[in-house]
Amino acid sequence: MDIMLFHSAHGLRPAVPAAAGRLRAAGHRVWTPDLFDGRVHSSEEEGRAYQDEVGVDELLRRAIAAAAPHSERGLVYAGFSLGAAVAQNLALGDVRARGLLLLHGTSDIAEHAYAQDLPVQLHVADPDPFEPHDWLTAWYLRMGRAGADVEVHRYPGAGHLYTDPGLPDHDEEAAGRTWRVALGFLETLEEPADPA
Repeated sequence: MDIMLFHSAHGLRPAVPAAAGRLRAAGHRVWTPDLFDGRVHSSEEEGRAYQDEVGVDELLRRAIAAAAPHSERGLVYAGFSLGAAVAQNLALGDVRARGLLLLHGTSDIAEHAYAQDLPVQLHVADPDPFEPHDWLTAWYLRMGRAGADVEVHRYPGAGHLYTDPGLPDHDEEAAGRTWRVALGFLETLEEPADPA
């Protein structure tokens, strides 16, 4: 599969290319665009401050520009936290999207969003201060109404960005389980047909 993988508010940390390497080793083609122009942040707060400075519209513009050259055959959109929110927005706006893999984050859903039969998998800490239970319940219901086929995997006791080994949130067991399940999910997605 062709996968567009977006980084978190921490920026393009080493964990992102490492995740891309894991996906490539499983046979996928992966791109990891840098939406922060090389800036990497040591804390979530710093990253969110920079995100606010750049603005959501500009981040989405950068993400769309990065995805556009690769989207013709259909992409799987994926991301970490902020990057998951970006991935969700792009997947719901792309009729050719093949799947959506959300790690540690979600985004608001427009009232008339359409994602008929879009395979979606979410991995999230439980509890997660950025993804509270009430929010996730509403998100799940709205994705279902949009037509998406959604799986949610929760990891009790893990920190928010538990897949990043360089952050205090890291939880090796939860991260290992996440990647096993996520790789299985990607194997179920239908490869695009080669053009005749």
